[in-house]
Amino acid sequence: MKKFEELKALIATIEGDADKFYNKANSAAGTRLRKGMQDLKNIAQQIRSEVQDLKNKEK
Repeated sequence: MKKFEELKALIATIEGDADKFYNKANSAAGTRLRKGMQDLKNIAQQIRSEVQDLKNKEK
């Protein structure tokens, strides 16, 4: 559950950059947004692996 909370916090932190990039055409915010999205991808993959491991332990 810790990773899921980390995922939610990361989304909250990059929300401002998404707004700046899409609504104000700030290219530096786009770079930060891309990095944040890559971090989201990595955390999501870790969560997926953790869930699968927990499911496999139940069997």
